[in-house]
Amino acid sequence: MKNIILASSSPRRKEILEMIGIPFQICPADIDETLLSEETSEQAVLRLSGMKAEALSGKFPGSIVIGSDTLVQAQLDCRTHTVFGKPVDEKDAHRMLKILSGQRSVVYTGICLLDMDSGQRECGYATTEVYMKSLSDAAIEKYICTKEPLDKAGAYAIQGAGAVFIEKIQGDFFNGVGLSVSLLSDLFLKMGIDLLDLHPENRDAPP
Repeated sequence: MKNIILASSSPRRKEILEMIGIPFQICPADIDETLLSEETSEQAVLRLSGMKAEALSGKFPGSIVIGSDTLVQAQLDCRTHTVFGKPVDEKDAHRMLKILSGQRSVVYTGICLLDMDSGQRECGYATTEVYMKSLSDAAIEKYICTKEPLDKAGAYAIQGAGAVFIEKIQGDFFNGVGLSVSLLSDLFLKMGIDLLDLHPENRDAPP
């Protein structure tokens, strides 16, 4: 059985993999995550997740690397879209949350699997719609004081304190957190691996 490497330092992705019982190691990829001016959100998360997986190329023979990236896109009107990565500071977090206040946004998460031996590459992305309540400046500042928004795409976390701001979500909850389990499973199946076979209860079962 191949080793699995998560090319991310995200505690949310780590928790999701632990939740479904996958044995894995963590080796964060160091890449330039600057968005390109002409690319769509779909293109951006696929490109960045692929870059993260490829950044570990040659370092882990016998392994499959998981690269992943998340962006939040808000549609402000019928023509204008704004894409958010992680805020650079508290002022930027306030700006993002002010724009997202009372709006529907879409969370895009890309996943790229790369087999270090064969070079096989399986990539895809998933989307989740998030509807945020209207937020006062005071509520935004209280949330920023928790420090939670500072390393989150869009400056909020639906699985953390930011949940108090969420009216509803449509789509894959785990994708909104940062890693679609459904998409991850589908991509591993394309590589001939059933994630349930990696669960401790199945790994330890007698043949």
